[in-house]
Amino acid sequence: MSIPESLIPMTGEWTGDNRLWLDPGGPAAVSQTTASAALAAQGQFLTLRYTWSVDGQPQEGLLVVGCEKTPDRAIAAWIDSWHMAHQMMFCRGDLQPDGTLAVQGTYSAPGGPDWGWRIVLDARGPDRLVMTMINIAPDSMDIPPGRNREELAVEAVYSRRSS
Repeated sequence: MSIPESLIPMTGEWTGDNRLWLDPGGPAAVSQTTASAALAAQGQFLTLRYTWSVDGQPQEGLLVVGCEKTPDRAIAAWIDSWHMAHQMMFCRGDLQPDGTLAVQGTYSAPGGPDWGWRIVLDARGPDRLVMTMINIAPDSMDIPPGRNREELAVEAVYSRRSS
């Protein structure tokens, strides 16, 4: 099965700003980001390679997206030099009719239960792409007042790079 037509507009070269929140109530660390999205494996997958930085140190990531047996069920594998280090996260989720992709996986937190991580790709028109990453606290965790179980961790807003 090929990826849905709604993901094809995400292919191309992108540039923008990456915002990283280490403290959900604090300011974001902002860096430049680039991304390159392409079809792979005879159109069965979309790959999104991206770069960004934190504390002046360059970072990079890769998201590989495909569909399960129905075009509205998405699968993904995600690696990132800073967020995941030497691990790979496998995710499952949905592809909305408008082309928005939302997948979710888990990662281990030493000394506690696994945390969740949601990645959303939203092609907002032919020349704008937004990648959002949300950190999800485990159900068993007490959430301090003023905090939410799901909190924005990363927002990368891209514009299509002109050739």
